[in-house]
Amino acid sequence: MDNSFENADLEWAIGINRFTLKILGLWPDERLNRQQRFLANLRAFIIFTTMILVSVIPAYISLMRVWGDMMAIIDNLQVTLPCSIAALKIIIMWSRKEDLTPIVNMVVADWIRTKTEEERDTMIRQARIARWIVVFGCIIMILEIIIIVIPPCFGYSMRYLTNITDKPGKPLLLQTYYLRDTTESPYFEIVFVAQAIAVVMCAFSYTATDNFMGIVIFHICAQMEILKARLLNLQGFKDFNVGLSTNVQDHLRLIRSVDVIENTFNLMLLALLVYFTILFCLQGFLIISIIDEGGNVSFPRICWLVSVLINTFVHMCLYCVVGETLIAKCEGIYYAVYDYAWYLLKPKEARSLMLIMIRADKPLYITAGRIFPMTLSMFCSIIKTSAGYISVLLANR
Repeated sequence: MDNSFENADLEWAIGINRFTLKILGLWPDERLNRQQRFLANLRAFIIFTTMILVSVIPAYISLMRVWGDMMAIIDNLQVTLPCSIAALKIIIMWSRKEDLTPIVNMVVADWIRTKTEEERDTMIRQARIARWIVVFGCIIMILEIIIIVIPPCFGYSMRYLTNITDKPGKPLLLQTYYLRDTTESPYFEIVFVAQAIAVVMCAFSYTATDNFMGIVIFHICAQMEILKARLLNLQGFKDFNVGLSTNVQDHLRLIRSVDVIENTFNLMLLALLVYFTILFCLQGFLIISIIDEGGNVSFPRICWLVSVLINTFVHMCLYCVVGETLIAKCEGIYYAVYDYAWYLLKPKEARSLMLIMIRADKPLYITAGRIFPMTLSMFCSIIKTSAGYISVLLANR
């Protein structure tokens, strides 16, 4: 196959996510020289510092000031929690770039190497799912940025306004508290623009990190599907031992890749699990309360609340779908070896085949804090638990 087609496939599969992470200075790339690496780290540091100083710390100070007002607390947490998680994602991606570089190199090498049409079709099929997720995530990200930034420029705030957090006529984008009075010009305009920039940075870092994990794991799933097909056709190799050795090495390569992903993202997934449960519960309570009480809420604010809920729901579902898919592909390798006509092999060859069967019998998980496997059953349990807490909040409001 022409190398230009292979490079086009690579760009199609990872181009959007690579562009986004390069903007943030978080794309793992060993080809960068010393100056380029310094500039990438500088961008990441500036973005992280801006998010912390402009949105995260002032938002937590404001949270302490409104403690006791349920509506104000929910209004605060629906921005504070995502911004905090986005900052955590930057720290993780930034600190683990060297560990993730071999994974990126593996993805690139798999796309540009010579492969059969069947292997390419398998990779395209899995990459298409990841690409749909990337595109959908970008659409939701842009929609949320527009809803939270544009209407306030014309006087339509998306927030729950109180005398504690805001002065009449001067609401900021986020519920924050600064040591200096920000209602005076030009301080109000400066903080307003800084918060808009922080919101864009949070949205980019939050979505891009999730998309990166999705792209990598779906790529690993495609390679496992290819490995399964090779194991079912071991008789196509002239030498059985050589063919089996090649497949074992490929299997170990994929296992090591999953271990790197697990070691990199397990703490982040645990934080996201807690964050999703809290935010889904509070957002559900808020939306149901608005509907029950027939509150006079603007349409843009309803759109904002629903978009936050959908975005949170979809991202958590993505983690669990990715984890479920990985388990299914790992089991596929086990059954491929199990279904092979091993009883027609020589005793030594059959024993060698059993080794890969034993290893494939142990499923590959991505977990939240090495405690909870990210599966669809766990996702359903979280939804059920969150719905129970919503009922409790509604009963005690």
